[in-house]
Amino acid sequence: VQLQASGGGLVQGGGSLRLSCAASGSIFSINLMAWYRQIPGNQRELVATITRAGSTNYADSVKGRFTISRDNANNTVWLQMNNLKPEDTSVYYCLANVAVTGTAYAKSYWGKGTLVTVSS
Repeated sequence: VQLQASGGGLVQGGGSLRLSCAASGSIFSINLMAWYRQIPGNQRELVATITRAGSTNYADSVKGRFTISRDNANNTVWLQMNNLKPEDTSVYYCLANVAVTGTAYAKSYWGKGTLVTVSS
């Protein structure tokens, strides 16, 4: 199973970016999908989660500005980030909890990070 994230870049404060993450491989189904972010030297922090049924949860710091969504048919998750602030600058990682085809277990996989830089 592989997760490919994209959409990062440089944006001015107040601007918007949309991150995407597509999962591929031996996927039977994907349970929870999530976005995390990490500044080098700091702990990775949860940004947002979404269940297969579409229930969402957000970190307080991004509520009202970020929206997580997913397409179950295409194993893809997005993070729409609006009104970006310099403190949102970080490397963003996607996570998928995958029920692997032909097995009786689920395993979490990480995508490679995508850098978001917000200038003041």
